[in-house]
Amino acid sequence: YHKIIIMTDADVDGSHIRTLLLTLFYRHFRPLVDAGHIYIAKPPLYSVKKGKEMVYAFDDAAKDELIKKMGKGGEEKGLSVQRYKGLGEMDASQLWETTLNPEFRTLKKVEVEDAESANSLFDILMGSNVEPRKHFIQTHSLDVQNLDI
Repeated sequence: YHKIIIMTDADVDGSHIRTLLLTLFYRHFRPLVDAGHIYIAKPPLYSVKKGKEMVYAFDDAAKDELIKKMGKGGEEKGLSVQRYKGLGEMDASQLWETTLNPEFRTLKKVEVEDAESANSLFDILMGSNVEPRKHFIQTHSLDVQNLDI
């Protein structure tokens, strides 16, 4: 099939798991990365529903834009927003529609640079050398916009 698809939750925890898996493939299955056989599935983080219309959003900015659009300039009455904590919160048809169906899913092909970046980040955050980890946290701590705890 020539595709290995990493499918993790759309939240911060899923991002961490994705980094671990990319590091595994980069370190132990490098020929698969080099050949372009590794892909990342992009599940939605939100669904916005009004009446029978349901649209999916992949991040906070897209969700906010959908709320504006579907709320017609501030009329947010009747809107329902669901945040998916994980893939397990979707029913089978939603998962098929958004993440599994080859006709509509969004896949990102992993390039060597992506895997190298994940490998480097893994070394910084999980390595035995404390200084790079401390520097990374101090440098990026203010960049956190949505702490998912």
